[in-house]
Amino acid sequence: MTLVLIMLAAGTMLALGALMGYVLGWANKAFHVVVDPRIEQVNEALPGANCGGCGFVGCGEYAEAVVESDTAVDLCTVGGESCAAALAEILGVTVEQSWPFRPAVHCGATYAERLKRSDYRGEQQCATANIVSGVQGCTYGCLGFGDCDRSCTFDAIHTIDGLATVDYDKCVGCGACSKVCPRNIISMVPFKIEQMVVVACANEDFGKDVKGVCKVGCLGCKACARASDLFTFTDTNIPVIDYDKYDPDQMDEVEVALAKCPMKRLAKVGKPSDKDIEGVAGEDAPGVVQVDFKTTVDDTEWHG
Repeated sequence: MTLVLIMLAAGTMLALGALMGYVLGWANKAFHVVVDPRIEQVNEALPGANCGGCGFVGCGEYAEAVVESDTAVDLCTVGGESCAAALAEILGVTVEQSWPFRPAVHCGATYAERLKRSDYRGEQQCATANIVSGVQGCTYGCLGFGDCDRSCTFDAIHTIDGLATVDYDKCVGCGACSKVCPRNIISMVPFKIEQMVVVACANEDFGKDVKGVCKVGCLGCKACARASDLFTFTDTNIPVIDYDKYDPDQMDEVEVALAKCPMKRLAKVGKPSDKDIEGVAGEDAPGVVQVDFKTTVDDTEWHG
């Protein structure tokens, strides 16, 4: 009797196993999703930084978008041109001319150059300080609490003397600093050459009001616009640069505009060329932003 029960149990288990194997085999065919092999190829060609600079959650999602939709192959800021070329080869498409985007800080005032700055004792973050009135007189300028520093996984931006400063040797253009800035004074600029001209101020007020809160703020005098049509004024008192018109081979008028700016708020950012370095040798050239990371926000003595 015991032997019969054992055989019955064993037979039942074998039958159930065979049935489950059949069900799983059927399900594998019925619900199988065909994955384009190019997705894996694209994913392997990407750097795997998962920084989000392309606008997608990670490299895997970007790889799917590139293969399955019309997403551009040159959105990976970390991989750059070589990565775009590799993706284009995998997909059999051509890469149109594009420019790498790098951050530009639209503020040039250090702590000493900001007026009406209070002894802020709240949480030492830009996002928090931005909702508190009276932290500093200029409501457009860099707050200097280093949110951008902490957002950058490439150690490419540091807060020096209260001012966000980009290390363009390390920057890959992921845009994390631009996204986290609560005052939106960090924008992504197309770098057509290694050193670009940007407006290093964001104060939209009239000159008299700007002088009351900052020693180096743009006065809205429009001298730059008179020198070059690259600079325009819309409904504010701060110039805007039309980067579509930015021609690196025709910069004579722009150089005139830089020289005429009384507050030196038209700044060159990026990697200086040999010609730039030779031209300012032995001189103090405030119009050229030089990076010198001797201190960071961690070295600043905060009170509160």
